[in-house]
This record gives sequence, structure tokens and C-alpha cells, in this order.
Amino acid sequence: MTYKICTHCIMDTSDPRIQFDDQGVCEYCNNFKTTIAPSWDTGVQGAAALARMAEQIKADTQGKDFDAIIGLSGGLDSSYAAYVAVKKMGLRPLLFHVDAGWNTDQAVGNIEKLVDGLGVDLYTEVINWEEMKDLQVAFLKSGIPDQDIPQDTAFFSALYQFARKNKIKHVITGSNYSTECCREPEEWGGYPGIDKILIDDIHGRFGNRRLTTFPIKDILVYKIYYQKILGMKVHYPLNHVPYVKKDAEDELERLFGWQRFQHKHHESRFTRFYEDYWMPRKFGYHKRRAHFSSLIMTGQMTREAALERISRPEMDEHFLQQEFEYVAHKLDLTMPELQAIFDAPNKTFHDYKNKRWVIGLGAKVLSVLGLEKRLFR
Repeated sequence: MTYKICTHCIMDTSDPRIQFDDQGVCEYCNNFKTTIAPSWDTGVQGAAALARMAEQIKADTQGKDFDAIIGLSGGLDSSYAAYVAVKKMGLRPLLFHVDAGWNTDQAVGNIEKLVDGLGVDLYTEVINWEEMKDLQVAFLKSGIPDQDIPQDTAFFSALYQFARKNKIKHVITGSNYSTECCREPEEWGGYPGIDKILIDDIHGRFGNRRLTTFPIKDILVYKIYYQKILGMKVHYPLNHVPYVKKDAEDELERLFGWQRFQHKHHESRFTRFYEDYWMPRKFGYHKRRAHFSSLIMTGQMTREAALERISRPEMDEHFLQQEFEYVAHKLDLTMPELQAIFDAPNKTFHDYKNKRWVIGLGAKVLSVLGLEKRLFR
């Protein structure tokens, strides 16, 4: 395939199925222009929608200890969602953190500052490290790009499991259009949801211990059973407020002493390593392309600035080599063992049992109904 890059953002043919129009503009930009932007309002209509959301949640939770639950990582999106929920919506949320063993000190500090500054309660669920480690090593050995599935599974499954057990009906998420309107293609490790069949097959082939306590809630469980049958609702308040990345960072820093990260997802030490070292060097994919392209589409970053930044690694070489050693040691692997896994042939989820077709069908239905506006393939 001849190399091509979008003339408006920086998405390129490292997405093997990307399409461009006659002006060289990619389908992600065109989807933002025609599908997301026309119905996305953070002014008067957005404020009214946020107020209605708050009223509905409060009316539904009278007499309960908490209005909603918010998964908090210490990163920007979830931190700002917590701030909006408390200070702009007047809610009494429970902040819920999952410790999967990879928190940076900065993330932990941010969580503490928000809990103290907002005056809300925090519940932390600690994942069994031996099981977490076994699943992560199994995924590394699988050779697929989707290396954050173990962590994401722990985060989402633990939250939904806790919410259901404690009868918390409303979930507030930091997912948003402003910084995430350009969805990462699944070839880049963007597998769309928790697929228990895929997880079980990979762990069955490469794992060494049973996952007796590790939380795994299949996407069909929390999308259909929890939400459609039990009535759990997921809310996206950041789509209704002016949410500019730098301004939000400045605001959280000024109000709470919150510390910004160099880049998205850097609150997790493993995700930082995976996105800045493993993914680009083993597969040639840069998730930053999608992250920066979202900021270009929403007017928060120039294409020139994005091109300059994507031209160099996010972290310097010495730091990345130190992180390679840290990850190997934490996973009880020698550096040669981790290097051998890195050098092994690349695979995709197609090499393992999965139900991607079911998830894809569900995503298409959501798109037709207008419930998912980001481009999904």
C-alpha cells in the first residue's frame, strides 16, 4: 500500500483500512464533521442537558448513600468527570479506583488530592497481583497488539461488579468527544470491549494459574444484562461542558494541586510502556496519532504541532530502556525472556477464539440508532 496521510489530521495508512476523500481528508475527520459536530453542544443546550442529567440522577437516588459511581484512574478524563459531577452537577458520587499494580505515584497523588478536595468517598479494589501478572504475561506471549485488555478488563469489570452488588444504578464516565472523537482502529490494539472467549482462550494457552478472583465481565453482560435488563445507566457529562484539555488541566491544578501527565494514559506505568515502546516498535502503530488527531479535529492542537511531536518518541531512549527492565522484573521475567516475547512473530485476535462478529454487530446497531457517533470499524 502506498503511504498516505490525512491532509487535515495525522491519521495515516498505518490504519490498513483507512479511506480518504478526493481532498485527501480521512474518514475520521469526515465522520467528526458530519456525525459528531452537528449534535455536539457544550453551550446553552449542553448546560441544559447536563442539568437534566443531574436532576434525573438525583430523583432516582433519593435516600441512597451515593448518586453514582465514577471510575477514577487519576488521569485527566476521569478526574475532570469527578470534578464536574460534584461541583457542576451537585452529585454525591462514590469514586471507585482499581489498583491493578501499575499506578504511577503521580496518579495516586492525583486521586488523593481529588478525594480530599471534593470531599467525597473513595473505594479502592486491589486486583490479585499473581493473577493479574499471569494474565498479562499470557497476553504478551499471545503476540497480539491488544495488550491493555487485561487492565481494561480489571477496571471495567470490577466497577460494574461492585455497582451491581451495591445497587448503584448510575455510572459516570470520563469518555468524551473532545479528546477521544478519533477512535483507535482495532488493528492498533483497539479491541472493542471485554471478550471473555478471547481472554479465556489466550489465558488457556499461555497462562499458568487459575483466575479465581480476577474480575471478568463480558461486554454482553454489562451492555445488555446490566444496562438493558437491570437498568444501569452510563452518563457522559464531559460531552455537555466546555472541555478543553489544557484548560481542564489548569483548572484541576489550580483547585486541587492535581498534576498533569506528559500524555494520555500515562497514569498507568504499563500502559505508558505499552503505548510508547511495545506498540510502536513491535507493530509500528502509534496510538498518539489518534489522540493528537482528536485534538486537531476539536481545535486544540495544530496539525503542524502534531506532526512535530509524532516525529519523535514521547519518552527518551534511556527512560524507555529503564521501563523495559522494570516491566520485565515486575512480571517476573528476565530481560532476555521479555525480549524473546517481543521478537516473536506478531499475531492478531483472529489467531484466537473470539466473538468479534457479535461485538461488531452490536456496534453497528448502536451506530444506526445514533448511540455511538465515533467511527467504528
